[in-house]
Amino acid sequence: MSVALVLLAAGASTRLGTCKALVDLGGRSPLARLLEAGAVLDGAPPLVVTGADHALIAAALPPGAAALENRRWSEGRAGGVALASQARPGFDLCLAPVDVPLVPADVFAALAQAWRAAGEPARGWLAPSVARAGTRRFGHPVVVGRDLALLLLATGKDLPLSSLRASADPLLAVAVESQRILDDLDTPADLERLLRLVS
Repeated sequence: MSVALVLLAAGASTRLGTCKALVDLGGRSPLARLLEAGAVLDGAPPLVVTGADHALIAAALPPGAAALENRRWSEGRAGGVALASQARPGFDLCLAPVDVPLVPADVFAALAQAWRAAGEPARGWLAPSVARAGTRRFGHPVVVGRDLALLLLATGKDLPLSSLRASADPLLAVAVESQRILDDLDTPADLERLLRLVS
């Protein structure tokens, strides 16, 4: 399998007031939780794209994971994805933001299985979806094909990831059971809510 895990942890966590990747979330940090859950993707050692809190996050990484500093982190996530595509040439990327920290291993496994079944399309995009309130909603993480990620390098601009999705071919989804693909961590209130889920 050629999917590399890429955790997106470059933001300044201004609304939360502390480093989001390392906050205590039921005895484990979002970083630790996602690295453990994403270990089913064995295509390459995991990358953690850092920015505002590079030194703190790099010091907290377990053996085998690597920090990749995006010095232009304030311009958006796409720059970090472009750096990751350079660091993992030839690999498709599973992009997991630390903003969605409770994604379980079975979601990563479902993404890997669906990606293989689709033939690992070089320009593909695969997102998990879950039923909520009678509709299907899409969440994180997402898998981006190796050639699709390279579009960010080719443009030389820090485009929003939504523009990358618009260029995907094919655009794929896999249904999962876990509502955790939708659970954002942005504010202290979010942290309190997520702590109740893991207590």
